[in-house]
Parts: sequence; C-alpha cells; structure tokens
Amino acid sequence: MMVHNTEFDVIIIGGSYAGLSAAMALGRSLKNVLVIDSGQPCNRQTPHSHNFLTQDGNTPLEIARLAKEQVQQYSTVSFRDDLVTSGRSVDFGFEIETASGKIFNSSKLLFATGILDKMPHIQGFAECWGISVIHCPYCHGYEFRNKSTGLIANGERAAHLASLVHNLTDQLIILTSGQAEFSAEQMNRFKKHKIDIFQSKITKVIHQDGKATHLLFENDALLPFDAIYAAVPFEQQCLIPESMGCELNEQGYIKVDAHQKTTIPGIFACGDSTNMMRSVANAVSSGNIAGAMANMELTQERFS
Repeated sequence: MMVHNTEFDVIIIGGSYAGLSAAMALGRSLKNVLVIDSGQPCNRQTPHSHNFLTQDGNTPLEIARLAKEQVQQYSTVSFRDDLVTSGRSVDFGFEIETASGKIFNSSKLLFATGILDKMPHIQGFAECWGISVIHCPYCHGYEFRNKSTGLIANGERAAHLASLVHNLTDQLIILTSGQAEFSAEQMNRFKKHKIDIFQSKITKVIHQDGKATHLLFENDALLPFDAIYAAVPFEQQCLIPESMGCELNEQGYIKVDAHQKTTIPGIFACGDSTNMMRSVANAVSSGNIAGAMANMELTQERFS
C-alpha cells in the first residue's frame, strides 16, 4: 500500500501477530495508524502453528495473511514494507526514519519487533530450527509425542524442561554438551523416570529438509532423534527501543507494565520482545492490550 501521509496517531513497528493485533484495536477506535514491517518473522521456518483457538495447525504465514487481510478492512490503518532504522523523541511525539530514507511522525510509538534467536555453531541446527529443533513443548510437543526426543540443556533449565517433555514422551535423553550440572535429587528423579544423560558435545544435526534424523557427537557417537528441544540465547530484533531509553529487564526483554507500557512515556511494546511466553496466542493478546492502552491514552489526552 502506498503511504502518502507522514503524521500518524500511532506508528507500529513490526507487522506480525502482535503488531497486527494492536493495529486492529486501534483501527476499530478510528485511530490513524501506520504499520511498518520488514517481512522477516522469526517463525518463518515453522511449518505449522498450534495452541491458538480457530487457527490450530495452520501455517504461520496463513495466520498472518488472514490477520493482515482483516486489519486492512479498517481504513485508518496503513501499511508500509520497510525497515525502521532509527527513532527519537520530539516535541510533538516521536519521529522515526526508515531504510528507504522516509521520515514519519506519531503521537505514540508501539514496538512489536520480536527477538532474534542466536543459533549455536552446530552444523544443520539453523536449518532445523522451528521444524524439528524446537523451543516449546506447548507449541510443538504434541506433534512429537511418543517420539525419540533430545533435550539440549543443563542444570535447572534442563530439570524444568525435562518434566514437561517427559509428559509427552518417555523416549527422552538430556544432552548437556559438556559436564552435567545436576543435584543428587535431580539425578535420582531422572533415573526414576529412565531419562538418560549424554554429555558429549553435539557437532551436527543430520536432517532431511529440516526434519532431524540423527545427532552426531564429538566422540563420533550417532544417535537417532525425531525432535530436539533447545533453549537458545536471544537478543532484541530491534535495538531502537533501548536506544530511545526503554529499559530491558534482567532476561533481556523490553520492560513493560500490565498495560504494555515501556519505561518511556508514549512508547508501548508487545509480543515476543517483552516476555518469554512465546506463542501466537500470547502475541495476539499482548498486542490487543497495547493497542487498546495506546488508544486510551490518546483519547484521554484529547478529551481533557
């Protein structure tokens, strides 16, 4: 869509589920909104999305396409395919600039930019990410129930995830990629539930079109797996919120309150960049709250 206007009530940076949900809430309240998106969602490799009522099993692309189609019915919402490169506070609100050199202004700013997963240096890992190398038993676990499953984790993280994954399959091996770091109590619990621990480092994920078949280890062991859970580190996909003064919490997420407000007045954030509950349903929920709260602030300011 061609965008001719340069001044908006709200600019939403990020046009996936959270951003589109916020745009719908604002569009239904007749707010003039610009959604800017670069077209690189973090789940673009994921074949199917689950645990979201009415959309269970659909592809992420299908859900996003339908969502955008519905949001486009609201005439006050505009879209731009572009990448936001900078943002700053100005007297009348906020000013952002894009990679194409365009400058837009708004009274409120809303970030729905997600996070960037940092892949380990394991051959084949990135190609399988979101397909058979997965992050969440709620999002993907049912499809791999009763399958041969690995869990790349150690310490408390592994102990926590092991119970959730074991609930879905008893064919579970914890892969610590180094010295195991478990308490005696945790080791006894693993033994009780027949969960083995393998400490050799992983060197390669053997797969076919992203579907894992085996893991190759540093000691030349080759073990078959249908699925591998992995908790990978992340960074913010967009660094602009922090550059504008928005605080991050200890885990690295944008700090927001119950109304999705950041620590900078007038700036909201929602979706994966703000909390660890990484799902389509949560993104839609937080986006709806952010859009409604941004609308409320604008409306109250103009009604005073």
